[in-house]
Amino acid sequence: MRHVQGRARRAGAALAAVMTWAGLLVGAAGCTSGSGGTGSGIGEALGKPPAPEDVIRVTPDDASKGVRPQTRLSVRVPDGRLETVKVVRSQDAQETPVPGRISGDGSTWKPDEDRLALAAKYTVDVVAVDGRGRRNARHTTFTTYVPEERFIGYVAPENRSVVGTGMIVSLEFNREITDRAAVERAVSVTAKPATEIRPHWFGKDRLDFRPEHYWKPGTRVTVDLALRDVEGAPGVYGLQRKTVTFTVGRSQVSLVDAAERTMQVRRDGVLLATVPITAGAPKTPTYNGKMVITEMLDVTRMNSRTVGFGGEYDIPDVPHAIRLTSSGTFLHGNYWTAGRTFGRANVSHGCVGLRDVKGGGSETPAGWFFDRSLIGDVVEVVRSKDKKVAPDNGLGGWNMGWDAWKAGSAVK
Repeated sequence: MRHVQGRARRAGAALAAVMTWAGLLVGAAGCTSGSGGTGSGIGEALGKPPAPEDVIRVTPDDASKGVRPQTRLSVRVPDGRLETVKVVRSQDAQETPVPGRISGDGSTWKPDEDRLALAAKYTVDVVAVDGRGRRNARHTTFTTYVPEERFIGYVAPENRSVVGTGMIVSLEFNREITDRAAVERAVSVTAKPATEIRPHWFGKDRLDFRPEHYWKPGTRVTVDLALRDVEGAPGVYGLQRKTVTFTVGRSQVSLVDAAERTMQVRRDGVLLATVPITAGAPKTPTYNGKMVITEMLDVTRMNSRTVGFGGEYDIPDVPHAIRLTSSGTFLHGNYWTAGRTFGRANVSHGCVGLRDVKGGGSETPAGWFFDRSLIGDVVEVVRSKDKKVAPDNGLGGWNMGWDAWKAGSAVK
């Protein structure tokens, strides 16, 4: 009997153990089933919070690389609300906070910027409360696309310069621009006192800005370039984010009369002097029209081969050289022509010559005019037997009517 009873007790204990484990399994299965399949099973039943990526969703994904600029950065919580979102952009060894806003219901955050910056690292730190009132934090990073091709714009005039009233703001790009509207929108030119300033494209690599009439003396002009990451052509992105300022000095406009062979120099509307000149000879006349001083050289070399005249001249030390066009028209000192020629005959190859001495004299007509000139001053030539200078030859934009100038904008 003892033997039979012992076996019965052992059998009962084994059955109890089996029922205990079955109960635990049923209980565990019940927790999993009760979570609707979205919880973390036994871990959640024991109070363990869900994974941060389940509570806080960040786009682009954590550790993403080469993210394109049009990708939209966003943060959201499927259930609960966002408490804080901090996004920092690291670019060119500088860290910049990325501003953005949490929606009214607290479920989403979006940046104020429409596009991501190129060649940058973004760091996203989020704190949120889930649907059960538990706080969660998430930290993610991603890096953006690094383009192989970039473009920049070379700006005239120079930053912080003082210029004449005829100065035209000119940007020359190192690559052809196919999306001219996008680039134009990224450039702002403003003035104090305020005046209407309009852009005009010359081809695919040059963008100029000017008002309807010459600037008023004392005007302060600001050029803001927000070209960084602007796609100017397929796969070619801008590199610059910079500001250039300049001030308009006094007004000086000089009138060259090729038929009279004189130049009248007026400062703020007052005649300073009438200077004898020699303009282009009959076979090589000087352009007519308004030309803007873009370069001033104490001395330069002039070789006829560089402007398409063959080997007619090569002068290594031309004094007081003032550039008027990109094609090679200068107003310069001339020491190799007899003094009696000035005011009497036109003998140059298209330039405007003023009497000077070898090495350049400060008291000669050329030296006097050079010392009183600024980049941006206007020299207008009339009554020459040549055509009018092209608007894109140097800063010749003043030779274009205002309506035609405005029509050259890419933004309609």
